[in-house]
Amino acid sequence: MAFWDKLKGELVDVIDWLDDTQDTLVWRFPRYNNEIKYGAKLTVRESQAAVFVSEGQIADLFGPGLFELTSRNLPVLTTLQKWYHGFESPFKSEVYFVSTRNFTDIKWGTKKPITLRDPEFGPLRLRSFGTYVVRVSDPKALIREIAGTDGVFGLDEITGQLTSMVMGRFADLLAESNIPILDMAANYDELSQWVTKKMEPEFTAYGLSLTKFIIENIAMPKEVEEALDKRTSMGIVGNLDDYTKFQAANALESAAENPSGDASAGVGMGMGFAMANQMTQTITGQSGQGSPKSQEASPEGPPPLPEQEIIKYYLGIGGEQKGPFTLKILGEMIRDKTTTQETLVWKKGMDTWARADAVDDLKFLLEDEPPPLP
Repeated sequence: MAFWDKLKGELVDVIDWLDDTQDTLVWRFPRYNNEIKYGAKLTVRESQAAVFVSEGQIADLFGPGLFELTSRNLPVLTTLQKWYHGFESPFKSEVYFVSTRNFTDIKWGTKKPITLRDPEFGPLRLRSFGTYVVRVSDPKALIREIAGTDGVFGLDEITGQLTSMVMGRFADLLAESNIPILDMAANYDELSQWVTKKMEPEFTAYGLSLTKFIIENIAMPKEVEEALDKRTSMGIVGNLDDYTKFQAANALESAAENPSGDASAGVGMGMGFAMANQMTQTITGQSGQGSPKSQEASPEGPPPLPEQEIIKYYLGIGGEQKGPFTLKILGEMIRDKTTTQETLVWKKGMDTWARADAVDDLKFLLEDEPPPLP
């Protein structure tokens, strides 16, 4: 087998590399006993560089193009003129191909939260993650400092070291930035450029270049995010009294659009509306009855007024009985067009159902309503 390897190495005088991987940084061209013949053809493609090593020392660097390995193309190696065209060569030479393209989508993320002091929320622990892009800027330095004589050197062999460098520098810069956490999202680009600039010397020492650093997210602890969501919800709701009335009006409209519901469902909705109305009155301090504390007589004041019975009405909507509703809720239903002059109503003490415009208690609520069209 060794004989065929030797013979194949002597017959093949074209040196090139077709990279079919996505993460190979350095690849050494395989030759029997590392012998390169005088006059061999070297093909270097775009996004590649070739480093020629002779007698254990880096002799030359080739960019994209087609080269003939002779003393004319290798002026550093004057002894190459002694190479023979035969099968034997006294010089041990190697060719390392280096990929100079951008290696994208390298993940980074904080293993532990970064603790910093926020001007609004105080001490916080933040987590962050994103991606970064690197490329080989100095093939000689990469081979000399990292790859060495490794025949195949992949990106995964150095990703851990690079990510640790990135995270250490990012945590330091994030703490020094003094940017409030609520303004972080608006400064992702500035932080990315800052990290890229600060990290460039450290990557250059390895023959690499940090071409792009992307921050995808800077997140607060889950408990802080939930508290912030509640605070945001309170700001959106605004006036609680208006919001409660709005919810009650929407519920009334939904009830009117579903007249096929049974009587028990209507009664349940009516009770729910009455409870919502009572809650609104309690919150705004406008309840006619007042809270228990408000009814307590002060030492110098008179006793509280006796409670009055609340009149409740039942409605006939779509052939179904709905209610009971208080007079205040009926007023809201008339304004929402849920109840009209022709709606049948009944209350305790009435012999039969009657139109709403025939009930004295409801006439003043219907005064602004026009009569029905003929």
